[in-house]
Amino acid sequence: MKSLMLSIALLAGVGASEMPDMTAITQALKSGDAKSLSSFFDENVEIAVMDDEDVYAKEDASEIIASFFETNKPKSFNQIHKGTSRGADSHYVIGDLVAGGKTYRVYIYMKEHDGAYKIHELRIEE
Repeated sequence: MKSLMLSIALLAGVGASEMPDMTAITQALKSGDAKSLSSFFDENVEIAVMDDEDVYAKEDASEIIASFFETNKPKSFNQIHKGTSRGADSHYVIGDLVAGGKTYRVYIYMKEHDGAYKIHELRIEE
């Protein structure tokens, strides 16, 4: 019985390091919903939109993404690749965002913070 309980506890720990559900994040990108997307931002997040790159407070980062979406209305987002770091404490997603008549490569880097995965870095490049 003890070995069964230990096995269940170990499996629960393994599940915690799995890739977070990206459905809400990809939907926010598809629809250009900066408010929903920013709900996944950590308190400080590195934002790189084209050649402008800096670390911003969550609220400022949300405004930058909202401005990008206003100028470049998203039509679709296609997740191309996702992965996990060796220590399984961070995850990344790479995809293509079609917006404003162009296709942008989007990189999202997430790390666990206070029991939830938060976006630490978001890059949008042509």
